[in-house]
Amino acid sequence: MVISLEVRGRVAGNSLTSGVVTGESSSAGVLALYWAVGVAATLFVVLVVWIWRKGLPFASGDVFRASRLSAGNHLFPTQVQITPTSVVQYTARWIGKQEETIHMAHIASVKIDTGIFLSNVLIETSGGTDPIVCHGHRNRDAVAMKELIERYQTDYYRGHGQQPINN
Repeated sequence: MVISLEVRGRVAGNSLTSGVVTGESSSAGVLALYWAVGVAATLFVVLVVWIWRKGLPFASGDVFRASRLSAGNHLFPTQVQITPTSVVQYTARWIGKQEETIHMAHIASVKIDTGIFLSNVLIETSGGTDPIVCHGHRNRDAVAMKELIERYQTDYYRGHGQQPINN
């Protein structure tokens, strides 16, 4: 014997599937929303950490990083490393990097175009083509870069920076 009740045109029985249970679909939607927000927040944190790590100094020593507030340096600021033998311009990319090196003996001049807070540094080569152009360095960093290059060039041409030649 099956007992059923008719409620507003529907037949209600003692089966779990016979009627619509309220509350289940809305809690599943809220749970899905929480998951979506959690995944989006996790991806955002990973992206921020990725960009932050790409902006860390790429080498030890005298490394000058451009300001993130300058044009072209918002995500991955250009970095310039100055060593006794060379100048390296390093720019991180989403995947990989771009790196350009000029030997100290091939640097013809260093020009600084200063603004109120930031400077552009132009390092020209003795060959006359494709200078290193660095936008958005702090004014004091630009002056320090020029002084380091001049000091290292002086040491290089005095013989302190040259490696002995083995015969």
